[in-house]
Amino acid sequence: MTDPETLLAGFALAVRSAGVPVTADRTHSFIDAAARVGLGDAEGVYWAGRATLLGDHDHVVAYDRVFRAWFGGESPTRRAPAARAAAPPGGLGEDAAGGTVQVQDAVTVRAAASAVDVLRHRDIAALTPVERAMLGELFARLRPRAPLRRARRLRPATRGRLDPRRTLREELRQGGEPAGLRYRRRARRPRRVVLLLDVSGSMSSYADELLRLAHVWVRRLPGTEVFTVGTRLTRVTRALRALDAEQALRGAGEQVPDWSGGTRLGEVLQAFLDRWGQRGTARGAVIVVCSDGWERGDPALLGEQMARLRRLAHRVIWLNPHRGKPGYAPVQAGIIASWPSIDQLVAGHSLAAFADLEEVVANA
Repeated sequence: MTDPETLLAGFALAVRSAGVPVTADRTHSFIDAAARVGLGDAEGVYWAGRATLLGDHDHVVAYDRVFRAWFGGESPTRRAPAARAAAPPGGLGEDAAGGTVQVQDAVTVRAAASAVDVLRHRDIAALTPVERAMLGELFARLRPRAPLRRARRLRPATRGRLDPRRTLREELRQGGEPAGLRYRRRARRPRRVVLLLDVSGSMSSYADELLRLAHVWVRRLPGTEVFTVGTRLTRVTRALRALDAEQALRGAGEQVPDWSGGTRLGEVLQAFLDRWGQRGTARGAVIVVCSDGWERGDPALLGEQMARLRRLAHRVIWLNPHRGKPGYAPVQAGIIASWPSIDQLVAGHSLAAFADLEEVVANA
C-alpha cells in the first residue's frame, strides 16, 4: 500500500521538477494541509496544493498538468461546470469515469512513490544535482523527537511514589472520610542535543545535507546547538534558525571559514569543550558527532578530548557516512582513537539513515 506522505511528497517534487519553485517549507505545508482535508477529498487535495505550493498564478498551468499526470483525471479548474455538477462525491482512487480527480492507474502511482522511496535510500554522495534538489524537499518529512530526562521536580501522576500531602488534603476535603491515594513522579524534560558537523574536504559530499539536517533539528527541537568542525570551530545555530532552509544554509555557509579544508578534530573538539562544553552546553546532552573520522592532527589528542566529552555528555553518538556501506570497517585513525568514548556508531549516508538517527537520539 502506498504511503500517503510519500505520495504527496512525490507530487510536490514533480511540481518542482516542472519549474515551479517549491520549497521544503511549502512541501511541509502541503502535506499538513492535505492531511487535514483527507486523501479521500480529491478536490480538497488539489486546492491544498494550489494554496501551499504555488506562489504565483503563472504556475497554475504547470501545476494542473502535473496534477493530472500524477493523480489522473482532470484538474478541478479545468473541468466543465456541467461535468463538475454531475460528478459524484468521491476521492483519490474511484473510477475516473465519474469526472473527479482520481488515481486512474494505481500501478503508476505506486511506481512514482517507489521512486521517491528509492531516493530516500540513495547514497547522498552519488546523487546528481537534480536528485539533491529533490531530496532537499523530502527533508520536510523528518520529525526529530527530543530525548527526555527525569527532572528534579515531582508532579501529580496516576501511579508512582505515594504523595502523602495530596492524599491528606483530599481526605480533609471529604470531611475525614477515606479518599483515593494520590501519587507523584518525577517530570520528564527534553535533553539538549548538540550536533558537531565535520565540513572538511573528505566530508564535502555530505556537508550540505548534514547542514540541512541540522536546520530541521534546530527548527523542530528548541535548544539544539550546531557547530561545524574542521580546522576551526564555528557555531552556526543562529543562522540555522531561519525559517527557509535555503536561506539558513546560505547564512551558515557564509559563517564557516574552513569549508572543505583539513581535519583537526582533536584541536577543534578541545576548543569546543573549553569554550562551550565545559560551561554547560555538553553537560547531560546528547552529542552527535558527524564525521568520517579522518584526522590529520594527533589522534591521541582526539582520544583525550573524546573521553573528556564522554564524561560531560549523557550519550555520544558518532554518525559516519561510510558506516552504511558494504565492507565498511572502523579503521580510520579518528574513529579508533574515539572508539572507547562512543556509545553508538550509526550510518549517515542517506535520508533514510537520517530518519534512523532520529530514533537513536530520541531513545538516548
